[in-house]
Amino acid sequence: MILKMLTVGPLQTNCYVLGDDKSKEAVIIDPGGDFEEIKKCLDKLKLKVKYIILTHGHFDHTGALSQLKKATGAEILIHSADAGMLSQNGQAQVFFLESGTATCSADRTLKDGDKIQFGENVLEVLHTPGHTLGGISLIIDKMIFTGDTLFCGSVGRSDLPGGSYRKLIDSIRTKLLTKFDDYVIYPGHGPESTVGEERRDNPFLS
Repeated sequence: MILKMLTVGPLQTNCYVLGDDKSKEAVIIDPGGDFEEIKKCLDKLKLKVKYIILTHGHFDHTGALSQLKKATGAEILIHSADAGMLSQNGQAQVFFLESGTATCSADRTLKDGDKIQFGENVLEVLHTPGHTLGGISLIIDKMIFTGDTLFCGSVGRSDLPGGSYRKLIDSIRTKLLTKFDDYVIYPGHGPESTVGEERRDNPFLS
């Protein structure tokens, strides 16, 4: 499987491009901005985007969404509880913005346990609320894409509308730390980590 990470947008969001080696079908996780950089990566790897998956609805994870939708025709997937955040009003209510950056609606909403197939690869959806009501993580092989739920040495903020610290920690403990220590964590911001490292060293989880 092809895996590329791009750091994009004003808040340095990790955008992940996953591609199937044979069919060249791909998914994009959290296109937070810098459309041209993402498009250049897709063109270089000759990938055909099947899905754009959002771990949650905040603007720093959706900044290039409308441009990518227009350029690729890919389906936009987000958990049902965060789907309303893709409107300009939804973003403005959360971040007190004059207008939002994401103006596309979801083509399909997700729930815990859903499977997302591209080529011969399958991502499993884990509903991990706490940062937002509809926050998700995505797992494939021994990789977990955690969005803003779990970071290297930290956890997502829970003080925005829809956030809950109790739910956040519960999501991490019951959905993420149940995996083996060698599972690699690819967060929405910052460097990668492993389940084992976070279990041992993350001060929010001790």
